[in-house]
Amino acid sequence: MSMPGELRDADGGLFERISAALGPGVVAAAEPRYLEEPRGRYQGRAAAVLRPGSTAEVRTIVRLCAEARVAIVPYSGGTGLVGGQVMAEGPLPVLLSSERMRAIRDIDLTDDVLVAEAGVILAEAQAAARERDRLFPLSLASEGSARIGGLLGTNAGGVNVVRYGNARALCLGIEAVMADGSLVSDLTRLHKNNMGYDLRDLLIGSEGTLGIICAASLRLYPVPAETATGWIAVDSPARALDLLGLARDRLGTAIQAFELIGAAGLDFLAEKQPEVAIPRTEASPWFVLAEVGDGAGSEVAARFEALLSEALGRGLVTDALIAQSAAQRDAFWTVRERIPEANRLIGSVSSHDISVPLSRLVEFIERGGPAVHAIDPEFRINCFGHLGDGNLHYNVFPPKGRARSDFDAVRGRVKGAVHDLAHALGGSVSAEHGIGRLKTGDMTRYADPGRLAAMRAIKGALDPLGILNPGAVLP
Repeated sequence: MSMPGELRDADGGLFERISAALGPGVVAAAEPRYLEEPRGRYQGRAAAVLRPGSTAEVRTIVRLCAEARVAIVPYSGGTGLVGGQVMAEGPLPVLLSSERMRAIRDIDLTDDVLVAEAGVILAEAQAAARERDRLFPLSLASEGSARIGGLLGTNAGGVNVVRYGNARALCLGIEAVMADGSLVSDLTRLHKNNMGYDLRDLLIGSEGTLGIICAASLRLYPVPAETATGWIAVDSPARALDLLGLARDRLGTAIQAFELIGAAGLDFLAEKQPEVAIPRTEASPWFVLAEVGDGAGSEVAARFEALLSEALGRGLVTDALIAQSAAQRDAFWTVRERIPEANRLIGSVSSHDISVPLSRLVEFIERGGPAVHAIDPEFRINCFGHLGDGNLHYNVFPPKGRARSDFDAVRGRVKGAVHDLAHALGGSVSAEHGIGRLKTGDMTRYADPGRLAAMRAIKGALDPLGILNPGAVLP
C-alpha cells in the first residue's frame, strides 16, 4: 500500500485534464466552508473542490486522480464531528463533493425502496417518502444538511435506531466507485442475497476510505397511523432503564425512540438558547423523551398512557406529559434537537460518542462523573443520548465563565478517562459518528489487533495507492 509520502500535490495539470474530460463547472475553488468542521477542531486543506454530477463523472475523476497519485477526500454535508471530511496534513488533496448528485432515481411502493444519489439531503429523502405515504426512518439533528452518501459512509444512527436500526440496516444496495475508477453497481432491492461477500456492508461505515458511495437503495416503511410522544421525568438513569424495560414488555416494537436527557442539557439551552421552550414538569435531574407508533386500530396512544400510569404507580416516573397535538410533539423534539447546538455554543473541553451495553450503562454514568471530576471538580457534564440502543453523548464542559481553550492541556486526559471506562465496560468509543481523523489513536488503543490487521489488509487490497481519504479511520 502506498504510504502518504508517495502521494503528490494536486495541481493545475490535473484540473486541466478533469475539465477537458468533464467540461466546465466541475472544478471549483476550495471555499472556506469546505475546509471547516462543526466543532472547529480541524482546519482542512485542498487544492480544489470537484463537483461531479453523475456516477460516470465520479469514475473519471477517481481514475485521473489515481493516475496522478492525488488524494481524494470525500465531502458530503460537512456535518461530521470526527474530522473525516477535512485533511489538515500531507500532500494537497482534492475534495470530492456530492452536492450536485441530488436525484431521487426511483420510489417503488411494492419493494418499499427509495433509490437516492449520494448528494440527496436526508430531509429531502424523508419528504419524498412522505409524499408517497411511506417513512424513511433515519432521523437526526443535522437532517437538514446531512447527505445520504455521508450518512452511509459513517453508518449514522440517530433517534430511531431502537426500532429501525442504523443507516446500515436501512440500505439494501450500493452503487460505488472504487479506488481505480471501477464501478460496483449493486442497487439491489433484495432482502435476501447471499451472492458472496457483502460489499455493501463493507463500504457502509468505511468513511470513504474504500470507495466513493454514489447512490443507494434505501428501505421504506409504512407511516405509523397512530403515534404518541411523552416527556417524562425520572430521578435516575436506572429508573429510565427500568421504564425502557417495562415499555418493551408492554409495547414491544412500537417503541420508535427512547432518549435520555440530563438536566445539564436543559440548563445549557436556558443559557444559550432561551427561546427554546422547556416542557413544564416537576424539576428533575433526568428526563426521557419517548415516542411510540403503530398501525391503525392499535390504540398505541392509550397503551402508552397506560404504560406511564403503571410506571408512576411503580415509582419509575415522577411526572410525565403526553403531547396533545403535533405542535406540542414538535416542541418536545425541538428541545432534544437543539441540545447539540447549545453544546457547541458553550464549547466542550472534550466530547464523546460512546456506547455501552445497557446492562453497564448505569455503571458508566455513575463512574464517569468521578473519573472526570478527578481531573477538575468544576467540570460540567452533559450526558444525553439514545438510551434505547446504549449510545450516549457524554460531553465535558468548562466551568461557567471559562473557555474550553483554558483546558486544552487536560483535554487528552478527559478523553482518555471517558474512553477507558467505556472500553472497560465492554463498550465502543465510536457509536455513531465514525472514526474520522479524531479517533485514529483510539483505533490503536482499543481495537482488537486481529480486526485492525484485517482492516489494513482490506484497505491495501482495495486502495493500494492509498488515495481514498488518507489518514481517516486507520492509524
